[in-house]
Amino acid sequence: MEADLRFGAELRRLRQNAGMTLDDVCREVKYSKGHLSKVERGDKKPSMPLARACDALFETGGRLAGLVGPPGKSPGRPRRARRDVLATGVGSFLATMVVSEGAAPSPPGGAAPPALVFRDQLDHMRRLGQNNDPVTVIPPLRAQTVALTALASHSTGRDRAELLLLAARSAEFTGWMAQEAGDVPSALNWTAEAVELAQAGGDRHLKDYALVRQALVTFYDGRAQETIALAERARRSAAPPRVRGLAAQREAQGHALAGDEKACLQALDRARGLLVDDGTVDGAPVLGPSNLPDPVAMVTGWCLYDLGRHRQAAEVFERECARLPRHAVRTRARYGLRGALAHAASGEVERSCQQARELLGLVDQAPSATIRADVRRLDRELGRFRSHPAVRELRPSLAHALGSGR
Repeated sequence: MEADLRFGAELRRLRQNAGMTLDDVCREVKYSKGHLSKVERGDKKPSMPLARACDALFETGGRLAGLVGPPGKSPGRPRRARRDVLATGVGSFLATMVVSEGAAPSPPGGAAPPALVFRDQLDHMRRLGQNNDPVTVIPPLRAQTVALTALASHSTGRDRAELLLLAARSAEFTGWMAQEAGDVPSALNWTAEAVELAQAGGDRHLKDYALVRQALVTFYDGRAQETIALAERARRSAAPPRVRGLAAQREAQGHALAGDEKACLQALDRARGLLVDDGTVDGAPVLGPSNLPDPVAMVTGWCLYDLGRHRQAAEVFERECARLPRHAVRTRARYGLRGALAHAASGEVERSCQQARELLGLVDQAPSATIRADVRRLDRELGRFRSHPAVRELRPSLAHALGSGR
């Protein structure tokens, strides 16, 4: 209650200093006058979307969002568990797999090199991951990592290094699928295993990409400063430009969460300068998203939404989502629903519902814990317009998408 009162008092002060009435603010942020009046009096808890919209309106640099705090975060929530996952259980992975698998069979004469076969298989797994439940993709990915490591233990020289690096990429993608399945500790554990495998194969930079992956966890948890710190460490490393560019994108998202628009836009500029190649190194599988024609543009839309620039965000998502390949089901659902969220926040209710209606079915096809987080946000955002016919019509589909989560 005390925090709500502080927020309301600060909002009233900003509004009055700007010479604006409640009606003026309502027109800009698309909330009702009665709702804003209750927020100003401290009778109603402010939401993070409202705080960010008001931060953008009054150009406060995230001050109001800071008074609300990270969304969905309970006091005293333990943070140590995720760090402990990275600090334990890593050393035994290689030895356990090699011992349990025994000697790996040699490929028959004339067959394709094992590394090439497994590279094709990993590409296939990545395509499957776009269109299927991540829980069904994890077992074959795990088996592939085991097989690659076993083969590497009976190989030498360049063959051994190539197999270990492929095993590392397989483990890294397994971690992403685990996060999509909602198992964050397992995701971090697999990322740590990927780092060890990469180092054994001579790649000293996957550990820097692991920081980008950890920053994604803190980002979805609403922890802006941790996201910025992790991403900044990766960006300042000696990693290839692709990794540092992905780190700069994540850093921009952290600054957007914190309400620092200037730092966010600077980080996006750095990302665009670094992400100039196709992301491949010596034929290795690409790190990070591979279905975005312009990753920085899409992340810009995400940042604009978190900065309270909802209408601008909706325009970016609209443009960039039209360029996504049809086969990238999970990517289309993720960014399309983000666009629907931006439309709802800017008061374009019918457009939001129309877009969401077209995409919610994809959540069934390719379930995702991170996408469900945005579906929950969309459900809350549209709750402000619950009497609107389009919202009433969409409610059963939203409930089904939320109820289908594990």
